[in-house]
Amino acid sequence: MIEKILKYDTELFLYLNNLGSNTWDWLWLLITDKLTFIPLYALLLFLLYKKYGWKALIVFVVVVALMITFTDQITNVFKRGFERPRPCREASLIDQMRFIAVRCGKYGFFSGHSSNSMAAAIFAGLLLKPFYKNAILILLLWSAIVAYSRIYVGVHYPIDIICGLTFGAISGFMFYKLATYILNRYINSSN
Repeated sequence: MIEKILKYDTELFLYLNNLGSNTWDWLWLLITDKLTFIPLYALLLFLLYKKYGWKALIVFVVVVALMITFTDQITNVFKRGFERPRPCREASLIDQMRFIAVRCGKYGFFSGHSSNSMAAAIFAGLLLKPFYKNAILILLLWSAIVAYSRIYVGVHYPIDIICGLTFGAISGFMFYKLATYILNRYINSSN
């Protein structure tokens, strides 16, 4: 059963990865770069400050730092635990795929880019939803694009992406609950 799922996963990877073209490679390399979205993060922090104030923003920054650390570390535990090679490490696939990433890490299950972007999307989207109802949809779309970029550049299988997005959604929701608890207990009650 597992072998069959992994076979389908590889086939879907090859299909999605080979949809790419040299014309668009630069865009997907830009999307997959962690530093590309610093302006988006700055905008989200500004919007959170604008709607919640300085004290709350400090809470959000600390909670986001904890959330990203948490998702990164759990992702690494899974990668070391499962030791599933990335597609770019599979000799049997290298001639069938497009590998355009800057580097190819050792293990790929599950995607840290996917988990981190989804955690950020859920966290910020839920906090901003009362003020900007479509913010969460835009952030979810952004996270899905970031996740797909990992398939496009050749470093993750679809299952790596789906599991990363799922874990990120759970993490984002947990840390959203933590942030709202801290706000209600310590910030809002002191006003």
